[in-house]
Amino acid sequence: MCGEGQVLVGEVCWNALVEAGWDPEFVGGMTLGADPVAYAIANHATRSGRRLDAFTVRKRQKGHGTGRQIEGGLPAGARVVVVDDTVTSGGSLLEAVRVVLAHGAIVVGVLALVDRDEGARQLLADAGYDLHSVFRARDLC
Repeated sequence: MCGEGQVLVGEVCWNALVEAGWDPEFVGGMTLGADPVAYAIANHATRSGRRLDAFTVRKRQKGHGTGRQIEGGLPAGARVVVVDDTVTSGGSLLEAVRVVLAHGAIVVGVLALVDRDEGARQLLADAGYDLHSVFRARDLC
């Protein structure tokens, strides 16, 4: 993502979190798609005077070193918004939610920069989460 894109993504996603009424301490999601979005949001929030940290969820636990599946200092009990760049079916986003919950964090919201409207909203609703999206793919064409 270019520098200007990071600034814009951080701003629009932060605004979406504020409008949703969430008060997270951390944002993050499944690597690789969520990483630039989460870090852009954390950067924007921090530069705006609101501390917000980011984390990354690995697709599977590391087989060496610490063996973590979550990187970024996410403590148990932290209030989290799980994010992704683009959501289609929602499977990857829901898996990130499950990993975060198993880690002991509290998922207060789920956000995608772009929703392709191909089933994710319903999948997440069935799991008890209301998917918020900044953009819908059909609006970007």
